Amino acid sequence: MQLVMLLLILGVFYFFMIRPQMKKQKELKKFRESLTIGDKVVTIGGIHGKVLEMDDTSILLSCEGSTKIRVEKSAVSTGMDAQQIAQTNK
Repeated sequence: MQLVMLLLILGVFYFFMIRPQMKKQKELKKFRESLTIGDKVVTIGGIHGKVLEMDDTSILLSCEGSTKIRVEKSAVSTGMDAQQIAQTNK
């Protein structure tokens, strides 16, 4: 009886915590691989920028004014959609 309960708890833990996290990581990896020059992105630290150059592990971002920052690809968290771009241009 205890073995069945333990397996049930492990199953619930897997389906509600581990599996969604793995799916999210897979989508993030796919997003980072699909980045192209000219995309607007946000880093983990909250820096908004436009992709100027890319290599295997890093990205050169153009930020406010003529500021350029080189960050690791793994530091890019999300892209900016049209609605977010419109809000930042206000």
